[in-house]
Amino acid sequence: MRDTFRDFHPFVNFLYFLLVISFSFCLTHPIAQAISLICAAVYCISTEGRKSVMFILKFCLPSVLVTAFINPAFNHEGQTILIYFSNGNPLTLESILYGISSGVMLVTILLWFVSFNRVMTSDKFIYLFGKIIPSLSLVLSMSLRFVPKFKAHMVSVSETQRSIGRDVSCGSLISRTKTAITILSASVTWALENAIETADSMKSRGYGLKGRTAFSIYRFEERDVYAVIWFGFCGLFLLAGSIVSAFGFRYFPNIRYAAFDVTTIPFYFVYLGMCITPFLINVKEELKWKALYSKM
Repeated sequence: MRDTFRDFHPFVNFLYFLLVISFSFCLTHPIAQAISLICAAVYCISTEGRKSVMFILKFCLPSVLVTAFINPAFNHEGQTILIYFSNGNPLTLESILYGISSGVMLVTILLWFVSFNRVMTSDKFIYLFGKIIPSLSLVLSMSLRFVPKFKAHMVSVSETQRSIGRDVSCGSLISRTKTAITILSASVTWALENAIETADSMKSRGYGLKGRTAFSIYRFEERDVYAVIWFGFCGLFLLAGSIVSAFGFRYFPNIRYAAFDVTTIPFYFVYLGMCITPFLINVKEELKWKALYSKM
């Protein structure tokens, strides 16, 4: 599915991810966490396809299980004691549930950042913050771009080494170590040379001089206005819900949570609406194009 939300104004994209990532980090109620996790997974799968599904199965689900098992080994708070370990420390229900909650939060934020890294390109980042904090925005955008480029270059060098009979997965430990060091050394050298070339190119183009202008291909359209109004409303409404403890949930010393009734349900519906907005935009655009294509 084509990601139409990616074509919105950079400010709209940034505002959306700022809200969903912030609330995913702050809201610990299981219903709110489930909403954020499902919406993040749906958005990733709809735009990334099989790649995101494999990422969820190979990394996200094991991360939740590992966190759920590790947390009770170090956190022994809680009133509901299930068993005692051999060292005398208790295993509590609250610590297990808190571990699951922490794992779900970690996975949810990672999924949102997967979409963030795809939608918020370096061009958008520089456009938003280039005039406010030019140096920091440039460093952040180049850092975000450097990681995938460095990884791709290492894969390329590894394949080249494999074609001449040097494979990090075959041979003795010493030979594999030498091959890995060769690949890493070549990649680091390439990165340093690329950094010098980039610096020289920026200097020759006048970067850092006073009075320089900035070119932009982004226009704030009518749909962006509606999106900002909607996300602004959602952010303020959910902030008010957090202040009145509509999403309240406590694990220690015992589990206590805000009632799920007519006074709190609207906050969850607004949270769901905010998180699912990009997916709905993409579905609407997909149906629109299919309808137009059927008339051709």
